[in-house]
Amino acid sequence: MAYTTADTAAHRSGNPITNALNGIWNWLISISEADHKLRQVEKLQSLSDDQLAKLGLKRQDIVPYVFRDYYYV
Repeated sequence: MAYTTADTAAHRSGNPITNALNGIWNWLISISEADHKLRQVEKLQSLSDDQLAKLGLKRQDIVPYVFRDYYYV
């Protein structure tokens, strides 16, 4: 999994082209991360209930488990 950080205040140049390219870059990164998460959900969904139990998961907990770093609850 790729982790990125951006200090937008420090990198904001005021140049609209640079800002647009940075926005596109961040969008592409989010698509890449989402695709990885969806593949992880599909992999876990393909496991049997016994296999999930060995991992400490229930079928209804797969999506919250995979996307747990996006939840702010």
